Amino acid sequence: MRWVLRALLGFVAMSVLAVALLRFVDPPLTPLMLIRLGQGALHGEWVGIDRDWVDLEDVSPALLRSVITAEDARFFTHNGVDFAELERARDYNERQHGKRVRGASTITMQCARSTFLWTGRTYVRKGIEVYFTALLELLWGKRRILEVYVNVVEWGDGVYGVEAAAQRSFGVAAAKLSPQQAALLAAVLPSPRRWSAAAPSTYVRGRAARIAARARQVDLRPLE
Repeated sequence: MRWVLRALLGFVAMSVLAVALLRFVDPPLTPLMLIRLGQGALHGEWVGIDRDWVDLEDVSPALLRSVITAEDARFFTHNGVDFAELERARDYNERQHGKRVRGASTITMQCARSTFLWTGRTYVRKGIEVYFTALLELLWGKRRILEVYVNVVEWGDGVYGVEAAAQRSFGVAAAKLSPQQAALLAAVLPSPRRWSAAAPSTYVRGRAARIAARARQVDLRPLE
């Protein structure tokens, strides 16, 4: 028990220190990037890491509005976990009887997962994700959470962050994304390795149209 307590205290101390440091220092790599490199090596493929960090003010406001619309409409009002959305997702999943699963991860939860954790759906990983989510809300705030999220999230095979995604998909900088391009990028986030913003399917185009219509209503003043 003494060893377990020491290990737990050590984990808490190191995690708080890491989160506090990344409040000011941009994360150079993430566990997911390393996992994808390993997966590619196992299959004899070199995927690489295509990523260029950009500050939040150098990202098109249309992209920020589209991402919030698509991934977490109540981003500015919850404290990391959207309990109302969790309840709706639970009810939906119960009606589906396992056929389709609807998630309820907020942008903060996705940021915690993408920055600090590994892939998977175990209860242990989810519990650690919620812990890091609380740390991000406490130590970073909404602006830094959104900035890190759009810079580390996976947007395709070997593509991480909005700048690389914008260049790869449309040949423009993240600051120059149009509302339509921004909506297409946001539309593929649930499955970025299967869907394409550059060559969208009919489903992705329809999803992007719905995102673009709602995104105009998103107020970004809390980021100021």
